[in-house]
Amino acid sequence: MDRPFVEQSAAEYFKELVEAALVRQRIEAGDLTAFYLVNLLCGFVRADRGDAAALDAEPLALRLGQALERGGADQRARLRSLGDVSLFVSGFFSDRLRRKVVDVDYYVMMGEYAYGSLSRQDAGALTEVFGELARNFVGFVDVITEVSDRSALTSNADLLRLYEKWLRTGSRRDGQLLAERGIVPNASIGTRFLQ
Repeated sequence: MDRPFVEQSAAEYFKELVEAALVRQRIEAGDLTAFYLVNLLCGFVRADRGDAAALDAEPLALRLGQALERGGADQRARLRSLGDVSLFVSGFFSDRLRRKVVDVDYYVMMGEYAYGSLSRQDAGALTEVFGELARNFVGFVDVITEVSDRSALTSNADLLRLYEKWLRTGSRRDGQLLAERGIVPNASIGTRFLQ
């Protein structure tokens, strides 16, 4: 029997995927943090929002430098944008960063720093959210990656690339995927063999 077509907003769609991914990844996130992730994803899929344009902006290191030169609300907005872009790219496009000048570990480092800075300086409603995102950035990257995989917006990563990503980030999700494919992750190798 065919399922009837159900119209669903982007927020509803991503809410279901984020909640399911959080459960599957065994990541505890506050309600506001889960809501933040849903809004982040919605922002990047809407053509009328500036979030998607932020992907084409200058390199993250330059953006961080510009943010740190500023103060107040402008600095917070720039750090938030930096954290959001880092999280989204790390989760949705990590496979496309393969063999680029910067890899997923660069985006992880920048995102952790941006959100961590916001959690220490912002006394607003999102202070806890930014702290949670900074503390478990790789876990939330895994959540976004799972949403990406389930949305069929990325290609299947080859095993070598998955292993390299696991070596760089230590992602629990990537380690589980490797184990499911019969490969035992070996952290003692480190990143010295990666180019």
